[in-house]
Amino acid sequence: MERSMRLVSAAFVLVLLLAATEMGPIGVEARTESSKAIEGKICEFPSTLFKGLCFSSNNCKHTCRKEQFTRGKCSLLTRTCMCTKKC
Repeated sequence: MERSMRLVSAAFVLVLLLAATEMGPIGVEARTESSKAIEGKICEFPSTLFKGLCFSSNNCKHTCRKEQFTRGKCSLLTRTCMCTKKC
């Protein structure tokens, strides 16, 4: 009984960690030469050209650049290619 409770608890914590890593930061703060803060948001979209499951963020990045995005990375949970650019 105690062993199964530990297993359920560990599985729950693992799911929470995976969900938290999927969310990631959506805001970016940059500084100019005059040291004023400029806030910009990064928008994330699923790639329309990437086919299949995403295991290589490098391939995803190249596909996203073809779609006029600045970056691309594989989503850990859904294994889809997610492209990012400034909003």
